[in-house]
Amino acid sequence: MNNAVTVTQVNIYIKSLIDGSAPLKSIFVVGEISNFKHYYRSGHMYLTLKDENAQLKAVMFSTYAGRLKFKPEDGMKVICRGRISVYDRDGVYQLYIEDMQPDGMGALNLAFEQLKEKLSNEGLFNDAHKKPIPKYPRKIGIATSNSGAAVEDIKTITKRRYPLSELVIVPTIVQGEKASADIVQSIQLLDSIDDVDVIIVGRGGGSIEDLWAFNTEAVARAVFACKTPIISAVGHETDFTICDFVSDLRAPTPSAAAELAVPDISNILSFADNAHQILSNLLIRRLESENLRLDDLINNTVISNPILYYESYSDDIRALKKDLITFFSARIRKEEAVLAQLAGKLDVLSPLAVLSRGYSVIKNKNAVLIKDAENLCVGEQIELTLNHGCALCTVDEVKL
Repeated sequence: MNNAVTVTQVNIYIKSLIDGSAPLKSIFVVGEISNFKHYYRSGHMYLTLKDENAQLKAVMFSTYAGRLKFKPEDGMKVICRGRISVYDRDGVYQLYIEDMQPDGMGALNLAFEQLKEKLSNEGLFNDAHKKPIPKYPRKIGIATSNSGAAVEDIKTITKRRYPLSELVIVPTIVQGEKASADIVQSIQLLDSIDDVDVIIVGRGGGSIEDLWAFNTEAVARAVFACKTPIISAVGHETDFTICDFVSDLRAPTPSAAAELAVPDISNILSFADNAHQILSNLLIRRLESENLRLDDLINNTVISNPILYYESYSDDIRALKKDLITFFSARIRKEEAVLAQLAGKLDVLSPLAVLSRGYSVIKNKNAVLIKDAENLCVGEQIELTLNHGCALCTVDEVKL
């Protein structure tokens, strides 16, 4: 048949009709997300929008998907802006989404709650990870805008409260698309400086859009990974950011952060004065006590009258001397008696006592004691030891 058309021609024709419809070029569609798929390699998102009676296929290409602040999920009710067109290859018409907002909750608020829940489940908010803020910081790192009121407040308060500290200010973009990456870079730079004791990260107040850089996952993970204690000071007292939850200490304002980061030197000086006064009073009382003790020693001991002190012990010394003489005299007499008894026993056994009874001791010329006559030879000279003296003799005859 000459009037037959191809499938491609039909789909292209229908696509041209739909693309030419003004109401379908920019349309808002509300529905519930189902069959959601996010291809991370390409960045494209595919989903189906449905209500109680119908459903509509939809796609959101990476150019637009990359701008979303929240993460779409199945079951989430959203309002989508885009255009209706036909994917001519499959002959399927679908919604090409250019923007998506949660129905009933702002996108930023939803993104905030989603990231908060994610990081909380990972434990990034746990108190166990909080590092203590040093009491007397020597060097304080500041990551904030170099031209805002926040940095001037921090300068003024730290100078007034604790002029001993030094500020290291890293000018940082705190608002806009580039802010998140710049905040991360500033935190990492300050953390790499060895003698920075504490870091203040923050800015003044603003809308949730103004503060959004401090609600990003990149900033939260940079704060968590920082080895140096971090004080988060973002916005006003009622503003809360993800950075506040991850940081080691949250300050309601930049001014409050400066007050929390440093002590008040007037209190330190007052404490030092009080301590000096207390120590002075203690020393005075100690000196007075020791002086009284010294006076008591002088008035009541040997120092006041050493002769009297000596005389009080002289009778005891004399009595002790008498006891010692008596003891040692008795001991000497006892030992003399023992010695005399032993001397008597020795005298009985003494060879001299034997000689006194008329006996003599005979030795040959080699001074060898002669006990038997058979040890003598005729003509041999011998020595006789008598009770008194000795005699040299010659043997004329030996009788056995």
